[in-house]
Amino acid sequence: MSPARSTAGCPPAAEMVHATSSLLLLLLSLALLAPGHSARKCMLTGKWTNDLGSNMTIGAVNNRGEFSGTYHTAVTSTSNDIKLSPLYGTQNNINKKTQPTFGFTVNWKFSESTTVFTGQCFIDRGGKEVLKTMWLLRSSVDDIDDDWKATRVGNNVFTRLRSVKE
Repeated sequence: MSPARSTAGCPPAAEMVHATSSLLLLLLSLALLAPGHSARKCMLTGKWTNDLGSNMTIGAVNNRGEFSGTYHTAVTSTSNDIKLSPLYGTQNNINKKTQPTFGFTVNWKFSESTTVFTGQCFIDRGGKEVLKTMWLLRSSVDDIDDDWKATRVGNNVFTRLRSVKE
């Protein structure tokens, strides 16, 4: 019997290679068509709200990864009137990832404090953009002995605000 002929229940080697190749192509096609994280890039630019009701607007990210915007907090520990405050940040553009990391600073215009945020922009399993962040808020204190109480830490989850038109 020659190697190219089939025996009962055993396809020749060429048929097995073809079947295996076809299966691999099918699996690759399904993987590429399946909804996934690589289909869309998470974009920082736009309007966002967090789990506490604070809102921020992030302007365009330039080719160096820099951006600016505004932040309107819904929470404060001061008795001062809350004011819109500027934010400045950078997005990591090294590998042009679809779910980039970023950081930004907010210089509060109504209190003597500054907050730095660091996080990552994700597209969740439902296709929604989400910013997962951690922050440090540094408040001014009058004496070095009060330094222990000057920094707070927390986290926020931001979701994109949709306009009425969307």
